[in-house]
Amino acid sequence: MEERKNKVFGLLGKDISYSFSRGYFSNKFKNENLKNHQYVNFDIPKIQDFPLILEDKNIKGINVTIPYKEEIIPFLDKLDKTAKKIGAVNTIKFTKKGKLKGYNSDVVGFENSIKPLLKNHHKKAFILGTGGASKAIAYALKKNKIKYKFVSRNPEGKKQISYDSLSEKLINDYTVIINCTPLGTSPEIEKHPNIPYQFLTEKHLLFDLIYNPEVSTFLSKGKEKGATIKNGLQMLELQAEESWRVWNE
Repeated sequence: MEERKNKVFGLLGKDISYSFSRGYFSNKFKNENLKNHQYVNFDIPKIQDFPLILEDKNIKGINVTIPYKEEIIPFLDKLDKTAKKIGAVNTIKFTKKGKLKGYNSDVVGFENSIKPLLKNHHKKAFILGTGGASKAIAYALKKNKIKYKFVSRNPEGKKQISYDSLSEKLINDYTVIINCTPLGTSPEIEKHPNIPYQFLTEKHLLFDLIYNPEVSTFLSKGKEKGATIKNGLQMLELQAEESWRVWNE
């Protein structure tokens, strides 16, 4: 009979059989000889099923991924100030009093991953997509004094523009482009955001939150034009370690 692990952590999401987090934390627990620790996927079809997960009293911490980073907020007792400002949560801590507190470790992960690549001319950024992850990216850019605009298929408000409006002038002006959409994730690796790649130059920095495949079509099209490229693997590792710190502090 399998021994009951008394410290359960997991990832909340939808269709997440291939989750980075489960592999990462399972390896971490093995390497650090944390025998009574277990990391599982909480794969639910709708956020209303979340309370069912909480019936397991051994759960000590949860990561949150697509599509629940914003939808989870009403189920939490409180948010830390960064998560509150962003309006998206990717880490849930179970406090000593049994309350659920939301954090966002995507900010730390993204910021520390992109920082070494930023040059003086990287003053403006396009964020492709408007989901929960893109909000953390925007927060990190603002913190680092980089102006940004969201690029959306259905733009709303003055902070968002459409893919159709991406002219040569705009692409020349916005030299950092961050893909926060799932387009190009394995197995559909030929997909990519619809931007005018022909206007990219060696001054551009392309960052993709996708890490599988290692070089997405988005990144390879940038590389062809001499742009600096980076995938989301290090960001995921850094945000995972930040989640671990939050759960254990």
